[in-house]
Amino acid sequence: MSKLPSRLLIVHHTPSPHCQEMLEAVVAGATDPEIVGVEVVRRPALTVSTAEMLEADGYVLGTPVNLGYVSGALKHAFDQAYYPLLDSTRGRPFGAYLHGNEGTEGAERAVATITTGLGWAKAAEYVVVMGKPSTDDLEGCWNLGATVAAMLMG
Repeated sequence: MSKLPSRLLIVHHTPSPHCQEMLEAVVAGATDPEIVGVEVVRRPALTVSTAEMLEADGYVLGTPVNLGYVSGALKHAFDQAYYPLLDSTRGRPFGAYLHGNEGTEGAERAVATITTGLGWAKAAEYVVVMGKPSTDDLEGCWNLGATVAAMLMG
């Protein structure tokens, strides 16, 4: 009997070309050929279902920073799923990437507060980018996707 693949869920709000570049780098890292036994599922934050969040074994969260906070779309995803996820997803690994044009501290704090409340395990430092992502920023996103996915192997 074969084991079902682990599932990495990338929940993102991608309204800009910069956020799109970051998402694509995360997906490229998560789907690297050396990572086996991990299904990568991408869902926009406004349409991800609570069931999809419950079925995931790990998460990458992607958001622009709007007015110093996570996007309303990502907040909406957690508003819908928080209580069903509570106690059901403790210990699952996650990572996050954030794109802003000004201060991101409030958004970083919000992600930390939500994920700490859920008991998720931070798999890597957040990737925080201001303005146009550099080659190093995109490499950081690639590494983020690969790191969280690799934690789900085997």
